[in-house]
Amino acid sequence: MRIEETLLPGCFLVHDTFHGDHRGYFFESFNRKTFLAQTGLDINFVQDNQSHSQKGVLRGLHFQQGDAVQAKLVRVLQGKVLDVAVDIRPKSPTFGKHVAVELSEDSHTQLFVPRGLAHGFVVLSEAATFFYKCDNYYHPASEAGIIFNDPALGIDWQLPEADLLLSAKDKVLPTLQELLPALKF
Repeated sequence: MRIEETLLPGCFLVHDTFHGDHRGYFFESFNRKTFLAQTGLDINFVQDNQSHSQKGVLRGLHFQQGDAVQAKLVRVLQGKVLDVAVDIRPKSPTFGKHVAVELSEDSHTQLFVPRGLAHGFVVLSEAATFFYKCDNYYHPASEAGIIFNDPALGIDWQLPEADLLLSAKDKVLPTLQELLPALKF
Protein backbone atom coordinates (compact mmCIF):
# COMPACT_ATOMS: atom_id res chain seq x y z
CA MET A 1 0.00 0.00 0.00
CA ARG A 2 1.48 3.33 -1.11
CA ILE A 3 -0.07 6.50 0.30
CA GLU A 4 0.25 10.06 -1.00
CA GLU A 5 -1.18 13.19 0.57
CA THR A 6 -3.34 15.43 -1.60
CA LEU A 7 -3.34 19.23 -1.42
CA LEU A 8 -5.92 18.96 1.40
CA PRO A 9 -4.25 18.22 4.77
CA GLY A 10 -5.11 14.73 5.99
CA CYS A 11 -6.71 13.68 2.67
CA PHE A 12 -4.79 10.83 1.03
CA LEU A 13 -4.74 8.80 -2.16
CA VAL A 14 -4.20 5.15 -1.29
CA HIS A 15 -2.55 3.16 -4.06
CA ASP A 16 -2.77 -0.57 -3.55
CA THR A 17 -0.11 -3.09 -4.38
CA PHE A 18 -1.86 -5.09 -7.04
CA HIS A 19 -0.88 -8.69 -7.80
CA GLY A 20 -2.43 -10.23 -10.90
CA ASP A 21 -1.86 -13.31 -13.02
CA HIS A 22 -3.82 -15.71 -15.22
CA ARG A 23 -6.01 -16.71 -12.24
CA GLY A 24 -7.16 -13.18 -11.39
CA TYR A 25 -5.79 -10.73 -8.86
CA PHE A 26 -5.17 -10.01 -5.20
CA PHE A 27 -4.56 -6.75 -3.38
CA GLU A 28 -4.72 -5.61 0.22
CA SER A 29 -7.28 -2.81 0.27
CA PHE A 30 -6.52 -1.63 3.80
CA ASN A 31 -3.95 -2.35 6.49
CA ARG A 32 -4.33 -0.36 9.70
CA LYS A 33 -0.64 -0.67 10.69
CA THR A 34 0.59 0.47 7.27
CA PHE A 35 -1.91 3.34 7.18
CA LEU A 36 -0.80 4.49 10.64
CA ALA A 37 2.89 4.26 9.73
CA GLN A 38 2.48 6.30 6.53
CA THR A 39 -0.09 8.89 7.70
CA GLY A 40 0.16 9.06 11.48
CA LEU A 41 -3.61 8.41 11.64
CA ASP A 42 -4.93 5.50 13.70
CA ILE A 43 -8.27 4.83 12.05
CA ASN A 44 -10.82 2.36 13.38
CA PHE A 45 -13.47 1.73 10.73
CA VAL A 46 -16.87 0.70 12.15
CA GLN A 47 -19.25 0.72 9.18
CA ASP A 48 -19.02 -0.32 5.51
CA ASN A 49 -21.40 1.05 2.87
CA GLN A 50 -21.97 0.26 -0.78
CA SER A 51 -24.03 1.90 -3.51
CA HIS A 52 -24.74 1.12 -7.14
CA SER A 53 -25.63 3.95 -9.52
CA GLN A 54 -26.10 4.63 -13.21
CA LYS A 55 -24.18 7.11 -15.35
CA GLY A 56 -24.73 10.71 -14.32
CA VAL A 57 -25.83 9.99 -10.75
CA LEU A 58 -24.23 12.56 -8.46
CA ARG A 59 -24.26 11.83 -4.75
CA GLY A 60 -23.05 14.70 -2.60
CA LEU A 61 -21.61 16.82 -1.29
CA HIS A 62 -22.30 15.18 2.09
CA PHE A 63 -20.84 15.19 5.59
CA GLN A 64 -21.81 14.66 9.23
CA GLN A 65 -21.13 17.03 12.12
CA GLY A 66 -20.82 16.92 15.91
CA ASP A 67 -20.28 13.57 17.58
CA ALA A 68 -21.20 11.80 14.33
CA VAL A 69 -18.44 13.32 12.16
CA GLN A 70 -16.92 10.69 9.86
CA ALA A 71 -13.73 9.90 8.00
CA LYS A 72 -14.17 7.67 4.94
CA LEU A 73 -12.02 5.42 2.79
CA VAL A 74 -13.72 5.21 -0.61
CA ARG A 75 -13.17 3.04 -3.69
CA VAL A 76 -14.89 1.82 -6.81
CA LEU A 77 -15.59 -1.90 -7.20
CA GLN A 78 -17.10 -1.62 -10.69
CA GLY A 79 -17.12 1.24 -13.18
CA LYS A 80 -15.62 4.72 -12.91
CA VAL A 81 -16.48 7.82 -10.89
CA LEU A 82 -15.15 11.30 -10.31
CA ASP A 83 -14.70 11.49 -6.56
CA VAL A 84 -14.57 14.90 -4.86
CA ALA A 85 -13.57 15.99 -1.35
CA VAL A 86 -14.04 19.61 -0.20
CA ASP A 87 -12.28 21.07 2.84
CA ILE A 88 -14.98 22.61 5.05
CA ARG A 89 -12.85 23.08 8.16
CA PRO A 90 -13.13 26.86 8.72
CA LYS A 91 -9.65 27.14 10.29
CA SER A 92 -7.92 25.05 7.61
CA PRO A 93 -5.47 26.76 5.22
CA THR A 94 -7.26 24.93 2.38
CA PHE A 95 -10.83 25.81 3.46
CA GLY A 96 -13.13 25.83 0.42
CA LYS A 97 -10.63 24.02 -1.80
CA HIS A 98 -11.30 20.60 -3.27
CA VAL A 99 -9.61 17.51 -4.64
CA ALA A 100 -11.16 15.65 -7.58
CA VAL A 101 -9.85 12.24 -8.61
CA GLU A 102 -11.08 9.53 -10.95
CA LEU A 103 -11.52 6.24 -9.14
CA SER A 104 -12.18 3.07 -11.11
CA GLU A 105 -12.23 -0.69 -10.90
CA ASP A 106 -9.01 -0.71 -12.93
CA SER A 107 -7.01 1.83 -10.93
CA HIS A 108 -7.52 0.19 -7.50
CA THR A 109 -6.83 3.65 -6.05
CA GLN A 110 -8.79 4.76 -2.99
CA LEU A 111 -9.36 8.16 -1.43
CA PHE A 112 -9.17 8.70 2.31
CA VAL A 113 -11.48 11.59 3.22
CA PRO A 114 -10.75 12.83 6.75
CA ARG A 115 -13.23 14.29 9.19
CA GLY A 116 -14.12 17.87 8.28
CA LEU A 117 -14.35 17.34 4.53
CA ALA A 118 -17.53 17.12 2.47
CA HIS A 119 -17.62 14.26 -0.01
CA GLY A 120 -19.40 13.46 -3.25
CA PHE A 121 -19.04 11.57 -6.50
CA VAL A 122 -20.52 11.37 -9.97
CA VAL A 123 -20.70 8.20 -12.07
CA LEU A 124 -18.78 8.56 -15.34
CA SER A 125 -19.22 5.00 -16.66
CA GLU A 126 -22.54 3.36 -17.63
CA ALA A 127 -22.86 2.21 -14.01
CA ALA A 128 -20.65 2.05 -10.92
CA THR A 129 -20.53 0.20 -7.63
CA PHE A 130 -19.05 2.43 -4.93
CA PHE A 131 -17.76 1.13 -1.58
CA TYR A 132 -16.65 3.02 1.49
CA LYS A 133 -15.54 2.42 5.04
CA CYS A 134 -16.49 4.91 7.80
CA ASP A 135 -14.90 5.51 11.18
CA ASN A 136 -18.24 6.52 12.75
CA TYR A 137 -21.82 5.37 12.37
CA TYR A 138 -24.36 7.05 10.13
CA HIS A 139 -26.54 9.43 12.17
CA PRO A 140 -29.36 11.07 10.16
CA ALA A 141 -29.77 14.04 12.53
CA SER A 142 -26.08 14.97 12.03
CA GLU A 143 -26.20 14.80 8.24
CA ALA A 144 -25.57 17.94 6.17
CA GLY A 145 -24.40 18.89 2.71
CA ILE A 146 -23.33 21.53 0.22
CA ILE A 147 -24.89 22.07 -3.20
CA PHE A 148 -22.84 20.34 -5.90
CA ASN A 149 -22.70 23.39 -8.19
CA ASP A 150 -21.68 26.00 -5.61
CA PRO A 151 -19.91 28.57 -7.84
CA ALA A 152 -17.40 29.37 -5.07
CA LEU A 153 -16.13 25.77 -5.18
CA GLY A 154 -15.70 25.63 -8.95
CA ILE A 155 -15.95 21.84 -9.24
CA ASP A 156 -15.84 20.43 -12.78
CA TRP A 157 -18.00 17.31 -12.54
CA GLN A 158 -16.94 16.30 -16.10
CA LEU A 159 -20.54 15.90 -17.28
CA PRO A 160 -23.02 18.54 -18.45
CA GLU A 161 -25.23 19.70 -15.58
CA ALA A 162 -28.33 18.71 -17.59
CA ASP A 163 -27.09 15.07 -17.57
CA LEU A 164 -26.68 14.88 -13.78
CA LEU A 165 -29.14 12.86 -11.70
CA LEU A 166 -29.54 14.05 -8.10
CA SER A 167 -31.81 13.19 -5.22
CA ALA A 168 -34.46 15.75 -4.31
CA LYS A 169 -32.51 16.43 -1.10
CA ASP A 170 -29.21 17.06 -2.92
CA LYS A 171 -30.84 19.55 -5.33
CA VAL A 172 -31.67 22.00 -2.52
CA LEU A 173 -28.52 21.92 -0.37
CA PRO A 174 -27.03 25.29 0.66
CA THR A 175 -23.78 26.80 -0.61
CA LEU A 176 -20.69 26.60 1.56
CA GLN A 177 -21.01 30.31 2.39
CA GLU A 178 -24.63 29.84 3.50
CA LEU A 179 -23.60 26.89 5.64
CA LEU A 180 -20.51 28.52 7.17
CA PRO A 181 -22.16 29.81 10.40
CA ALA A 182 -23.40 26.30 11.21
CA LEU A 183 -20.12 24.43 10.60
CA LYS A 184 -18.78 22.72 13.71
CA PHE A 185 -15.28 21.42 12.96
